[in-house]
This record gives sequence, C-alpha cells and structure tokens, in this order.
Amino acid sequence: MFAALQSIAQTNYSNIKQGWFSNTPRDLVAGLVVALALIPEAIAFSIIAGVAPQVGLYASFSIAVITSIFGGRPAMISAATAAIAVLFKQITGIEGISQEEALNLIFAATILGGIFQVIAGWLRLGSLMRFVSRSVITGFVNALAILIFLAQLHAVTGALEHGYGVTWITFALILSGLVIIYGWPLISKSIPSPLVTILVLTMITLIIPGSRDFWTVGDEGQLPNGLPFFLLPDIPWTFDTLLIVLPVSVAIAVVGLLESLMTATIVEDATETLTERNRECMGQGAANLVTGFFGGMAGCAMIGQSIINVKSGGRGRLSCFSAGIFLLILVVFLGEWVSMIPMAALVAVMIMVSISTFSWDSINNLKTHPRTTSFVMISTVIATVGTENLAIGVFTGVLFSGIFFAWKIASTFDTVREDEGDHRTYRVTGQLFFATVERFNAAFAFNNAPSKVTIDVREAHIWDVTAVNALDKAILKYRRAGATVAVLGMNRASETLVAELSEADKPGAMERLLAH
Repeated sequence: MFAALQSIAQTNYSNIKQGWFSNTPRDLVAGLVVALALIPEAIAFSIIAGVAPQVGLYASFSIAVITSIFGGRPAMISAATAAIAVLFKQITGIEGISQEEALNLIFAATILGGIFQVIAGWLRLGSLMRFVSRSVITGFVNALAILIFLAQLHAVTGALEHGYGVTWITFALILSGLVIIYGWPLISKSIPSPLVTILVLTMITLIIPGSRDFWTVGDEGQLPNGLPFFLLPDIPWTFDTLLIVLPVSVAIAVVGLLESLMTATIVEDATETLTERNRECMGQGAANLVTGFFGGMAGCAMIGQSIINVKSGGRGRLSCFSAGIFLLILVVFLGEWVSMIPMAALVAVMIMVSISTFSWDSINNLKTHPRTTSFVMISTVIATVGTENLAIGVFTGVLFSGIFFAWKIASTFDTVREDEGDHRTYRVTGQLFFATVERFNAAFAFNNAPSKVTIDVREAHIWDVTAVNALDKAILKYRRAGATVAVLGMNRASETLVAELSEADKPGAMERLLAH
C-alpha cells in the first residue's frame, strides 16, 4: 500500500512539474506581455458593460489565476471579454436603475452564471464541441481576427474623443511597432518581440517633446489603487430580481463556455496538446463564481491574449497564473508607469494578433473545398462580424453544418422495389430518418398489394421516431390490404429503437391508422 501511495505521489509531482514548471522563464515573460495587453482591453470591456474600470481589471486578475489552477487548458488566457461584457448591457440599460444597483446585479449574475458552468462541466457537456465542424472553427477564427483588427480603430476614435491629435506620428509608431514585432525575432528569440515593442515605443514617446499629446493606457480610465476584497452582492431576494439576473446568467454560461472551448481548440492546434474540456467548463465556472464575490464581472477565454501568450513562448499553467498576478501588480502598484504606455504600442501588438489569428489558407481553400463547407465558413464570419456576437456566429455555422450534413446523408438514401410473382421486396439502402422519410414513403405502392411483402433493411439504419413511424405505417397499410409483411435484416441498434418506439404490433394499431 505504501508503494502504491508513493507511486501516486510521484505521478502527481510529475504532472505538477510538467504543467507548471517545465517552461518557467518563458512562461513568466509571456505572462508579463499578456498582462500589459490585458490592461487596456479590461478597461475597454468595463466601459462596454457600463461599469468602472476596476471591475474589469479585478475580473481579469481573478479569472486568469483561478482558471490557471482549475481549468483544463494550459497556456490559454481567460479574463474579462467583450462577448460577456455586452451581455451586461441588459442590466445597466434598465431604465431607472442606479449604478450601484446595476453593479450588484452584475455580481449576482456572474456568480449564478459560474454555477451553471460548473454544472455543465459536471454533466460533461464539454464533449458537445465535437459537433462543431472544422469549417465553423475556421469561420470563428477568421471573424475574431477581423473583429480584433476593427477594434484597434478605438485607438484612433478614443484619442479623438478625448481631444488628442492623431497625426502621422501615431501611425508611424504603430508601423514601427509592427516592424519591431516581426523583425526582433531575427535578432533574438529570448525576449518576446511584443514586450520589446511595448518598452521601445514607451521610451520613444517619453523622449519625444510633447509626449503628453499621445493617447496612453492611463487615458482609457482610472486604474485601481487597492486590492480586491470579498463582498456579497447587495440585491433584493425577489422574483423580479430573478427575472433580471437569470437570463443574463444563462447567457454568460452559454457564451462563456462556447468561446472558451472554441479558443481551446485553437490553442490545441497551436501547441499540439489536448484539452480536458469538462474540466475547463468547471474551471471557467469556478473562476466566475469566485470573481463575483470579489468585485469582478464574468469572463471567459480570450483568443487574442491566448495567441499572444503562445507566440511569446507561454506553454504551461504558470503563464496564465503569472499574467493574472502581473496584471494586479501593474495596475495597483505600478499604475503610474503603466499609464504611460502608448496605445500605439498595444495596437501594434493586437494587429499582429489579428494577422496571426486569421486563417489565410482558408482563402485559397475556397477554390478547392466543397461549396457547402465554404458556405458554412463564410456564413459564420458574416454572422459573427455583423452581430459582433461570437455565439450567434457559431450557432449560425453549426446550424448550416447540420442542415448540409442531413442533406448529404439524405441524398445517399434509396428504396428499390422488386416483384417476383406474388412476392414484393423493398430493398432499403442508407439512413432512414426524418429527412429521408418522404422518399421512403413514396417508394411504396399499396394498391394491388401482393400476398407477401418483405422490407429488406440489411443495408439501412433506422435513426429516429419519425423513421419508426414511417415503417409502422407501411407495415399496417399492407396488412390492411391483406398482405403478410416481414422486415428483414434489421441491425441491433435499429431493432432496439424499433422495439421501443414501434406501435405496429401493439393492440389497436390498425384502428389508430384507420382513424388517421
């Protein structure tokens, strides 16, 4: 027994070492880069949700740390996101509600959404991702790349809204940042090029006369000056409150898990590692559940920051954990210095992310891939970009994928009739389900019925209650015409389904057919 316990301990130690400390230096540097990129986005997402900047910043810290420990995907960055922030407009947009009341309702919705996500992981719903086709994932990736690029216009519009001039110097800084990002790896790969870009452009803007005229991180919003603390949402425990919180919580759970699992698939491809999907569902839920008690709003995985992390060398859980810790240190203790970082540097980093994210091969594949596959990919892109809602885009792609798949399977279905004297045989080939039932029914001729009918389903499979009902009707109609009917060659799965759902041999079946 002692030997068994020792073996388990050694295995756990090996797993911890591999997951946390196998890539320590690069994970720490990648975490720092991600933390710097998270700050302006967390502030921007807070503005989208209609809350103070510290709500998004505290959320990003809490979610990143907790998912690094309990999540199922190393190297994936989770924090406050735009997809979740938009959902809180349903609360902050309520007429007559105060900012404090809205904030407490947001905390409550975050906690309840986290509970739903934990339940989803416990029910093993993470495995549903296998129903999302590759064309939907490609469309999701391309749409997100486009949205990330379009979001960088905020650096220009934000500057103009706050009275900062946007001159050729601003665009020169962005271009210089891109040159450093793509050129630095030719000199050295020990320090991530995004970090070098941020440091160099910050020093340049501090040296240039009139540096105060540049749009900086500090202009995005006031950074917090204290640590997050535990609090209970101060909400009235009434049915009206539930009507407000419940729809938002359900949306948080669905959108958050969908975006997280889609991002996990992309990180899998980039790192050639696997994801524990159900553990990831529970980890995301635990993060949101805890975050709601510490003054943060709900979040999920972020594809942009995850790619920054991977591109910067992050591979283990330490990269996500350190990103959250560095974020808190930067905004609370080094906020004065962080506020000086020019937005042009972060815009350059995010443009790199959008370029890296976009699947450029998908453009060439439009010529060679089946039209239905290309249509699914393009429809996912259009729906996502058009609504700026990743969930709607993915649901659109999945819907079209399902329709095209059903149509393709239905096109291989056939029923052939063979007459031999007073014996008629129907040979059914393919998948018998709701989309092929009409063709199945059309194959039968009940007038001048022979004395014996055989329905041969050796090369067919019966899938659903619609198919069973169609088979029942064919059997009963021939029996009504005086024929003896036999079903030949039914496989075990089809036989089990028919035995459970068929009404043909139950008392009163003929009367029910005549009644219809």
